[in-house]
Amino acid sequence: MSKAFKVLIVEDDPNVRLGCEQAMELADIVVEGVESAEEAKLRIVAAPPGVVVTDMRLPGVDGLQLLRWLHERDAALPVIMITGHGDVTLAVEAMRSGAYDFIPKPFSSEHLVEVVGRALEKRALTQEIETLRRRLEHRDGIESTMIGRSPQIDEVRRRVLDVAGSSVDVLIRGETGTGKELVARCLHEHSARRGENFVALNCGGIPDTLLDSELFGHEAGAFTGAHKRRIGKIEYAGQGSFFLDEVESMPMLMQVKLLRVLQERELERLGSNQMIPVACRVIAATKDDLAQLAQRGTFRADLYYRLNVATIDLPPLRERREDIPMLFEHFVLLAAKRHERPVPLIPPEVLRDLMALPWPGNVRELRNAADCFVLGLNKAAGAASLAAGSQPLADAVDSFERALIAAELQRHNGSLARSSEALKIAKTTLHDKIRKHGLKCG
Repeated sequence: MSKAFKVLIVEDDPNVRLGCEQAMELADIVVEGVESAEEAKLRIVAAPPGVVVTDMRLPGVDGLQLLRWLHERDAALPVIMITGHGDVTLAVEAMRSGAYDFIPKPFSSEHLVEVVGRALEKRALTQEIETLRRRLEHRDGIESTMIGRSPQIDEVRRRVLDVAGSSVDVLIRGETGTGKELVARCLHEHSARRGENFVALNCGGIPDTLLDSELFGHEAGAFTGAHKRRIGKIEYAGQGSFFLDEVESMPMLMQVKLLRVLQERELERLGSNQMIPVACRVIAATKDDLAQLAQRGTFRADLYYRLNVATIDLPPLRERREDIPMLFEHFVLLAAKRHERPVPLIPPEVLRDLMALPWPGNVRELRNAADCFVLGLNKAAGAASLAAGSQPLADAVDSFERALIAAELQRHNGSLARSSEALKIAKTTLHDKIRKHGLKCG
């Protein structure tokens, strides 16, 4: 069986619940058991399961009421009802209310596993279709947000759309200025959470003494100056997304508390004894190698392993130079609108010069260069990058060749023949260089 989805068992009889859990585990199905519908709701809000198996008769909120609540949240979630002797009428009502199937008591472990297995297959197929639909629906939208035609940015867009539809927490890795918050917002906007809050917090920009309250909130009187209750960023994110930037700068004590929140999906405000369910997706970002920091003891290894489940690596701008003209033109248009200036013409030689620079500040530095270009401060459109550090001659020549070829390919819409004519080299030679530099033509 696939371990992609978890099965939630809702059964107040501890012996029956244990038997169901053991049957699932023997079939290699991830399972969790709870004794009431109220507890099930908390678990479902924090981490939606793939299939729910619930007894019809439960203390408090019964199985039929739970089914209707689940159907309102996610009509495609398979819910299997366990019915007792003489509950035929209730079973029929459950099927009319959207139940996937019902299992009358007593039942064998084999029958339970068979029904759950079919439900899991249906859930997997539904999710696959939904992911494909979402990718097709948002393909044009994400290309207008994450700009570029390079294979590297194509891979980032594909990865974002693949991960966006799931509830898994995400780690974004990339140098300063590569657009980590932009990717986090794309994950949010292309997910089912897009109607909920997107909350961002930069760990490096908050004093250690305030970070606890910013993350988890506090009750009135929790510490000196805490005159009223404050809702923390994680709780305020609700069922949306919480973006934690520069997670590598988080103090060790906060790393311990964050790890517990990620594992238990619940938090506790400062000065409170009440546990609050965490329903948001956590998106963390780092510019450093967390694995190396964990080896040095400056970042908790267990938190790194917990974050390092779904990862998105952002390439530096120097590794996707063919995107520089398109990005620069986009930033020039935005800058002209923002500064209320006419849109200046961009000479081809300016784009070629930009493509030859190392851009240590990545996309952020390029955007600043576009601002300077619109304001007439042309000297800034690359001078800082040139002063940031030199490259070995071989690397500089290689970078310039790649940038020049990429610029011609873009100018001629990927035509090998026209590009080779403009560069005055044979088509076979140009084709070899395109392969060498990992570019695309045609």
